[in-house]
Amino acid sequence: MSDNLQLRAVNTIRTLSIDAVQKANSGHPGLPMGAASMAFALWTRHLKHNPRNPGWADRDRFILSAGHGSMLLYSLLYLTGYDLSLDDLKAFRQWGSKTPGHPEYHHTAGVETTTGPLGQGAANSVGFALAEAYLAGYFNRDGHDIVNHYTYALVGDGDIMEGVVAEAASLAGTWGLGKLIWLYDSNRITLDGKAEMTFTEDVPARFRSLGWHVLDVADGNDVEAVASAITQAKAVTNQPTLIVVHTVIGYGSPNKGDSSEAHGSPLGADEIRLVKEFYGWPQEDFFVPGDALELFREAVESGASAESAWNEKYAAYKTAYPELAAQWESAQAGELPDGWDSEIPVFGPEKKIATRNASGTVLNAIAKHIPTMIGGDADLAGSTKTLIKGAENTGHHHAAARNVRFGVREHGMGAIVNGLALHGGIIKPFSATFLTFSDYMRPPMRLASLMNIAPVFVFTHDSIGLGEDGPTHQPVEHFMANRVIPNLHFFRPADANETAATWKTVMTLKHPSALAFSRQDLPVLTGEGIGGVGAIHAGVARGGYILADADGAPEVILLATGSEVSIAHEAHKTLTAAGVKARLVSLPCFELFDAQPAEYRDSVLPPSVTACVSIEAGVTLGWERYVGLNGRAIGVNSFGASAPYQKLYEEYGLTAAAVVAAAHDLLKK
Repeated sequence: MSDNLQLRAVNTIRTLSIDAVQKANSGHPGLPMGAASMAFALWTRHLKHNPRNPGWADRDRFILSAGHGSMLLYSLLYLTGYDLSLDDLKAFRQWGSKTPGHPEYHHTAGVETTTGPLGQGAANSVGFALAEAYLAGYFNRDGHDIVNHYTYALVGDGDIMEGVVAEAASLAGTWGLGKLIWLYDSNRITLDGKAEMTFTEDVPARFRSLGWHVLDVADGNDVEAVASAITQAKAVTNQPTLIVVHTVIGYGSPNKGDSSEAHGSPLGADEIRLVKEFYGWPQEDFFVPGDALELFREAVESGASAESAWNEKYAAYKTAYPELAAQWESAQAGELPDGWDSEIPVFGPEKKIATRNASGTVLNAIAKHIPTMIGGDADLAGSTKTLIKGAENTGHHHAAARNVRFGVREHGMGAIVNGLALHGGIIKPFSATFLTFSDYMRPPMRLASLMNIAPVFVFTHDSIGLGEDGPTHQPVEHFMANRVIPNLHFFRPADANETAATWKTVMTLKHPSALAFSRQDLPVLTGEGIGGVGAIHAGVARGGYILADADGAPEVILLATGSEVSIAHEAHKTLTAAGVKARLVSLPCFELFDAQPAEYRDSVLPPSVTACVSIEAGVTLGWERYVGLNGRAIGVNSFGASAPYQKLYEEYGLTAAAVVAAAHDLLKK
């Protein structure tokens, strides 16, 4: 390849990017202009991918963590032959286009994860690399390496500043993820000006201290130097690598280059004319030289060849290890194996059980049948009960383990678990911490919901019922805060059997799930009077159901979730004994219940019954959708306190007597 052709190819990335941003009159031209050479070096010299099959299991993964520079990625996808046309580039940031403002998973072929909130993509990449390490450890055999690929991320100054990157990078170094390579676009400019206003640390020293291998490329336009650095990075197998690539944001712009003016606004027609003169480029919009396109499109043939070679390897593997191959195919398809739920227990009423303890039992009963189900906790395994028994723990230079020990890093944990889910082959990856710390995880939980992927976010210590730790650890607004996230399914089971039903339900969902479990022991429901535990399972799968009913049409309906269901159950007994026709409804998952046909919802909550009382140990905002404006919502609309949980429930009015009184009051109206 001649130097002239290489330069034309790099400038093609740049000019497509600035033309698309200008046409949209919106976007970020500076990053694609500065990072085009390093992207070219990676995509043409190293990246193993097949544009005609973006989902090939053993492809390398490329993540544009600095997602505001999305036109860099879109240009590369178009040029290398993915299902993206020149017209799609021209529709950048427009309604219904394949080229939204920031890359979106499932929206554009070749986009591995949704990025834009800085730091998230970089942290996701740690999850991708962890998935590769675990799957390689489980499936590969001597002479049969069917899992052997790299994860690359292009990160910027803003990414490196974000705390989530510090959390994830620390874990990547601890685990020794040698197939993780970050290209750091170090242009020393942020949206507001020079990075040195706020960012003066020694980044290479920080990453070395985290256990990373660090390389430096002085000139980001030196394609050979970048390609050589990637080669060096791949030779280091026991450390992730940070390649610091010194670039110029808006390279080629005489008036806006190397300044924040090139970051987040179109260059303008006059400046683009000057830029193209600097590049020696025709003034035609969206001009693509034929020889440059031909060079990029070599990826189609080389990608098909690489996948074909892998297919031959896999065929030999399948012959040698048919049972493992069957597991591989099932895992890649995201399918649950036969009998995965065969050992989910039925709990008896002999003793009270905290739902966190029941969850640990059920999780282990399921995980033993699904070897690629992995996950972990934020240094709280003894409390969250999420350790997989008999499995290894991740640790120093040991990534291929089922129990992922995240340490006290909730934000990084959430983003890494998203990466596990996005990679493919990892079934229902999960994280675990206390519910109050879901605040630390909200960005990755929101992105999981936006991408509609299906990790499981386990939370315990779900209310003031955790007791003496006090209000810092007692969630009150968190039930509703999670319920308002679109696509997220929030479950708060009432007892051990609803917990079993919750796990059984979430294993088949194609959405992210958040599970909230109690610290305190709770009575076990048997489903007496409604058809037994099977009816409980069926009810949870629909999000809500009648747990105890009246003899005839109900006069009043009691609604509850979680630990308050047993309180409402006591109230139901008292009302029934007093001759009141009361119905008790358990609503473990609002989202599933709301998705049911109207006929079912009306059969559970008849619109004709206006005397409705809810009880939940959280804020009451939102309950009016079920109890109506004339109903009564009993909850906690202030922060908690430090005391034994029994005292707290009494002081906050979370009692059967309060429910009974509210019901009688409504019936008088």
